[in-house]
Amino acid sequence: MVSAADARRVAGAVRDPELPMLTLADLGVLRSVECDGDGRVTVGLTPTYPGCPAIAEMRATVAGALRAAGFARVEVRTVLSPPWSSDWITPAGRRALAAHRIAPPGAAPRARPGPVDLELSWTRRGVPCPRCASASTEELSGFGAGACLELWRCRACREPFEHIREI
Repeated sequence: MVSAADARRVAGAVRDPELPMLTLADLGVLRSVECDGDGRVTVGLTPTYPGCPAIAEMRATVAGALRAAGFARVEVRTVLSPPWSSDWITPAGRRALAAHRIAPPGAAPRARPGPVDLELSWTRRGVPCPRCASASTEELSGFGAGACLELWRCRACREPFEHIREI
């Protein structure tokens, strides 16, 4: 008998290809794991954004891990709705990011119903330094090594660091 709990454990342990300190479960991209009566395992993954180039690697790695664990019939689907949110990163995932000197995201912005307000200027809040915890930091670039990352620098310890943007 195929166990959904066993399949979830295997799929959830797969490491993210861009942030290998995180499992797919800790990153919050592992959306669902279902097993049917015929022994098929169906996994749903939600990429961090719709054009994420890592989703193909995630799908292949999850399928391979499940097959290696003895699950013969595996299907991995990409699930785009609802879209991924940085709020889905687990507390363990946030600790792993900080331990690897990547500032975890704060709370994602909440969309209000109705028309979308256009703000022409805004004040960027500070991001605490993951190395020394100083609040005196500055954004260097809204774009980092990955699409979900920004580049920041600490004014206190002068170290650059990446921050996962709130989505």
